[in-house]
Amino acid sequence: MAETQSPVREIHVAVGVIVREDRVLIARRPDHVHQGGLLEFPGGKVEPGETVQQALVREIAEETGLSLTETSLEPVIGIRHDYGDKRVFLDVWRTSEASGEPEGREGQPVDWLAPEQLRDQDFPVANRPVIRALRLPGVLAITGAMSSPEDGLASLENGLEQLKASRATCVVLRAPELSPDDYVRFASKSVALCTEQGLTPILHGSAEMFDAVPGAGGLHMPWREAQALASRPVPESVWLGVSCHDATQLDQAAALGADYATLGPVQPTRSHPGRPAMGWEQFEALAARAVIPVYALGGLGPEEENAARRLGGQGVAGIRFWWPSGR
Repeated sequence: MAETQSPVREIHVAVGVIVREDRVLIARRPDHVHQGGLLEFPGGKVEPGETVQQALVREIAEETGLSLTETSLEPVIGIRHDYGDKRVFLDVWRTSEASGEPEGREGQPVDWLAPEQLRDQDFPVANRPVIRALRLPGVLAITGAMSSPEDGLASLENGLEQLKASRATCVVLRAPELSPDDYVRFASKSVALCTEQGLTPILHGSAEMFDAVPGAGGLHMPWREAQALASRPVPESVWLGVSCHDATQLDQAAALGADYATLGPVQPTRSHPGRPAMGWEQFEALAARAVIPVYALGGLGPEEENAARRLGGQGVAGIRFWWPSGR
């Protein structure tokens, strides 16, 4: 009779993203441990009877000497990953209120690094979504209705002040009203304008549209475009986002290698009148099981960014808070 293998137990790991002056605390794993030599965000295993917040307060103090409070921690993302010899659930939380000066109390080097210094290959593979979450802004701007490429470009120029006030650094150039040729005209000029202003322009549509407009910093795909794909359609060096509305779509976006997803509508919107809103409770449940950063979308503005973060989202995405015709 063949022997049955016992199932691999999942290890619950509390991960701390500790931010100070726009830099993140990073440690290097000892050579003799699993994934030794790679960089990591500090934290450790959640012990029986502990909450993840309690585990983080304890682990961070033991590893680095920093002092945290449970109430300062906000959820970032939860990631399940199977390494083959080990299965882990990374329960990632963020704080900017750690007190003290860090030191490697277990002999590990520690350092503060800017998010743009974090490279995928330097970390265990399960950390990729965490790195994406740190690099992405908390507010994702989307262009609104336009009657022509010229109208859209004028609205973009007129909205720049509001856009920058919102702290958005990425702009999704969405224009479903335009023909493909008109969209290329609008997007080409908008890419140049956004780049000049220090903003990251993200095209909206198909992979073919991305190829048609050079210089963009990414592609955001409607679900109708993403659902037919089996692999990532753009290089790893640019952003890939997908519009999602349920758990199945979020799973597909992650399988494609998307860097983020928008999820909604959370509240009723002018751009999609009549579409039922999911509400914050359902958003929280879906964001909790997603393995990529998720923006709340639908009737929201920068003032709801913190609410979205507290519920496990990356932040908010929207139109009305900056687009002149979207008010």
